[in-house]
Amino acid sequence: MAASPAPDQGDLMTIDQLAERTGITVRNIRFYAGRGLLPPPQLRGRTGLYGEDHLARLELVSELSALGFTLSAIETHLERLPSTAGAAELALQRALLTPWVPEQIEEIDRTELNRRAGRTLTPDDVATLAELGAVTVLDDGRIRLHGTSTLSTALAVLDSALPPEVWRQAHDLIEQHTTALAEDLMKWFQDEVLQPYRDRGRPAEERKQLAATLSQLKPVTMRGVVTAFGRAVNRTIRERIG
Repeated sequence: MAASPAPDQGDLMTIDQLAERTGITVRNIRFYAGRGLLPPPQLRGRTGLYGEDHLARLELVSELSALGFTLSAIETHLERLPSTAGAAELALQRALLTPWVPEQIEEIDRTELNRRAGRTLTPDDVATLAELGAVTVLDDGRIRLHGTSTLSTALAVLDSALPPEVWRQAHDLIEQHTTALAEDLMKWFQDEVLQPYRDRGRPAEERKQLAATLSQLKPVTMRGVVTAFGRAVNRTIRERIG
């Protein structure tokens, strides 16, 4: 991937200082640079110096990696960005990619899963937790846990009087409709907000405001979805009784 040299950005850092700022090892920074994920450093004598654009790009790479993107997917995403994208543009990209709902994904073994569940789970129990989206059973037998609250909800399902199959059907319905809603909302944001910004040439003065708007949009939208769903259920109940 082609990358332009970073412009002079005032306070510059050595690779060791950049590693300290980002929490990414020097070895990984050099690896990312070798894959074209970072622009070349400025040279001062024989010392490579890095600026805020390098820092922002590394933070974006780290964010994408934490979200589960493969290195190949990260490269593809960065290739879509202008080669001149600076810290502000990269900060906007981070805002766009930040999860709407924090997911505390962990990998644990079955013993730790049983400890957190407060019981010894049967293979059928684990299969139900997986079908409800609380865990993923990995090939090596370890468990990928999709958040403590998700596990608590799924365990409550196991303890309920309704058969797990009924809950699975309800989960599938929710997944089906929320996926469609998410796709519609993302298309709306793309068509009505992002594309006009790109059509205007990605003006620098709009980047910070767009990132702030997005951070406000997420919680407002989440509350709106919950409220609208609750009202829709209430309306359906009234209509059925009526």
